[in-house]
Amino acid sequence: MLGITDIWTYVLGTVAIILLPGPNSLFVLSTAARRGVSSGYRAAAGVFLGDTVLMVLSAAGVASLLNAYPPVFLAIKWAGAVYLGYVGVQMLRGAWRRWRSPSPATPAPTAEPVVNPFRRAAVISLLNPKAILFFISFFIQFVDPAYAYPALSFLLLGLIAQLASALYLTLLIFAGTFLAAQFRRRRRLAAGATTAAGTLFLGFGLKLATG
Repeated sequence: MLGITDIWTYVLGTVAIILLPGPNSLFVLSTAARRGVSSGYRAAAGVFLGDTVLMVLSAAGVASLLNAYPPVFLAIKWAGAVYLGYVGVQMLRGAWRRWRSPSPATPAPTAEPVVNPFRRAAVISLLNPKAILFFISFFIQFVDPAYAYPALSFLLLGLIAQLASALYLTLLIFAGTFLAAQFRRRRRLAAGATTAAGTLFLGFGLKLATG
């Protein structure tokens, strides 16, 4: 079908990979919980952009480059580890400020460093080895090299991946808004959740650096 060798295996594999917890989904969830639906969707848009760039690079043959030169992938892996650690530290700092806030009311967004969720999510996606490995090792396996229009095959595979990701991230965004309602009433619960998210990001970074 349009140069795709086994589309249903690809669909099932894509859904399984997207459902695995990772920095992209965690960032979207935590952003929606702390800043609301609109910011959650801006973060999701950053994920879509990052994934689209990885798809285009994979279709352009960058996968072969990374396979041929492992140090390049290692450098990306370390950059991702450092950035995830940085995001984790920023979240922990925001949680500490929120915990020490004397007001029991809703923590204002200024209680933590103001960031652009779209830009940060895009960088997290581009430096996410899970996403990179997906597009260089899993994604390209389903394109028939004998098909006359491989760009069409990559486009269809990309649309399937983005649709699955959009549905999942939408669920996370609205789950995040439910959590936000709880956080508005419980300042320390909000600080605890942000601490947990920051700790997970540090864990992702440490895992990348030592894995």
